[in-house]
Parts: sequence; C-alpha cells; structure tokens
Amino acid sequence: MFGAPAKELPQTIAFLLVPNFSMIAFTAAVEPLRLANRASGKALYEWRLFSADGRQVRASNGIVLQPEGPIERALRLGTVILCSGIDGHRYRDRGVFACLRRFDRQGADIGALCTGSHVLARAGLLDGYRCTIHWENLAGFEEEFPDIEVTSELFEVDRHRFTCSGGTAALDMMLNMIALQHGRELAAAVADQFIHERIRDSRDRQRMALPARLGIRNPKLLEVVRAMEENLEEPRGRDELARSAGLSNRQLERLFRKYLDRSPARYYVELRLNRARQFLVQTDMAVIDVALASGFVSASHFSKSYRDLFGKPPRKERAVPPRVPVLEGRGA
Repeated sequence: MFGAPAKELPQTIAFLLVPNFSMIAFTAAVEPLRLANRASGKALYEWRLFSADGRQVRASNGIVLQPEGPIERALRLGTVILCSGIDGHRYRDRGVFACLRRFDRQGADIGALCTGSHVLARAGLLDGYRCTIHWENLAGFEEEFPDIEVTSELFEVDRHRFTCSGGTAALDMMLNMIALQHGRELAAAVADQFIHERIRDSRDRQRMALPARLGIRNPKLLEVVRAMEENLEEPRGRDELARSAGLSNRQLERLFRKYLDRSPARYYVELRLNRARQFLVQTDMAVIDVALASGFVSASHFSKSYRDLFGKPPRKERAVPPRVPVLEGRGA
C-alpha cells in the first residue's frame, strides 16, 4: 500500500523506463529518495532501473540511460514505478504488460508517472482503480478508456495503485510518501533542499489558475473563457456566453479584442482545434469523430479550420511515424 511502512530498509523501488520517458518526472521521483537518505542519515530507500529488455532507453530530451537489466529481474521487489512520456499511448509490449500483471498478483504497489497511466490501463491494471494523467492527455485517455475513473488531480493514490500527472507532480507525490513513511519533518527537510516552499497534496491543481495562465484579471472575461473551456464538445452560442456573464455582445467583443487580441468566435475555435489536435496526436479516433468531439458538425469545416490554424490538414497530423516503437512480439 502506498505510504505504508516498509517491511525492511532500505526500501527498494524499481523504475521501469519506457522509450521517450519524461526525464523531469523521473528525476522528480528519484531525487526525493536520495535526499531523504541524506537528510535522515539513514539508508531509507534505494532505486534500481529496468527496461523491457535491459537495453538502453532514451528519454524524450535525448538523454540515454542504461538500466541494470530487463524488468523480469525486478519481480520480487515490492514497488515498481512505470516512467513514460511522449507517445506513451502508443506503447504496446505484451511482455511488459504480462510482467506488470505478475507484479500485481504478487501484491506489489504499482505506480506510473506522466503518460504511464496509458500503459497501466492497456495492461488491464487500472480496472476498478482511480488514476490521473497529464492534463494534455486527459481527454484522449477518457476517450480510449471510458470505464476507468480518471481525474485531473496532481496525483492519485488508490490502494496498490498510484499515478501522477507528470512533471514536478512526481516530486510532491514522493514527498507525500516520505511523510507517510518517515514523518512530515523529514519530508519538509527534503522539500527545503529542493527550495520547494510547499508540499502540494493530491487535490492541488495541475495547471496554473486561469488568470495567471492568460495574464488577465477581468472577472467577466475570465467567466466567459472558463465557460468556453468547459463546453468544447457542445459549444455555447455567443449570445448565451454574453448573457451568462452579464454582458452585451458588443461588450463581449470589446473585452476579447482588448485582452486577447481576437474575437470571441476565433478564440473559441482555437480552443476547440487545440483539443482536436490532442485527440489526433494521442488517440486513434477517426478524424470525423475527432471533429464531433471538438464541437464541429461538418468534417469539411473542421478540416479547413484545422489547416488554417496549424498549416496542415488533420490527417497529416498522423503522418509522422510513431517515435515509440510498437512492440507486439514478446510473449504474454
């Protein structure tokens, strides 16, 4: 169970590296363990790196790490954390899936960083569990796994599963684990070493608050933008948006021109097209289904709008070969 006292010290944690894994999420998970040892003066944790076949793994930033061996060698360890990143939704290695299921049968705690939730879900290890994933991948995950409860939380802990949204969220997740296992004082000392002023809990936001993200403070404009972001599949009309914020259409137009340098209609279309791009890059949905999920009722209108914004038609978005190999050959 995540945060339960270790049966013996040092507690060994296996990290399974998937090609194109997120280096920042990986280091944000490992470094708190190192500093917990240093701050406590004890060997509380040790970590070991594995890959599917024991070969080198390249992170999304191009840095290559050499694991100590294939993931099968970690089967007797009590905790395994899967590190994924770009194109994690494309990863299919039946041998790895089978190995992770063996971990599960042995009662191991199984975690995932960033897009690793995609891999665990495809392995059948999130059925009946709550999880989270990076905000950029959330909509695509919901489309591919509609029966899995996925949230937008910073990290999620559900019995023997723990997942985090990636980036520095891994730091907060591991600091919370250290606090549960070895006390809040040690976790705070580790956070201080990182110059991390506050240990965030699982309910903290993944994204910056809307005013900080857009650099605006006008409450009525923020109300409209928030309504737009919450209604991408079934867009609300301009009259309805203006009325709900207590504005006239002309006032709404002026606010968007002044603060966002575009019309409300243009801003809304760009929001929907960026959502469409996430679907195209992160799922295998048909283009027409992507259009409908992004609030477009006409495939031709969607294609034209997409080309105007991104300089290429939707189908070309998938023309680049996957950066992560699709591995189906290993035995189940």
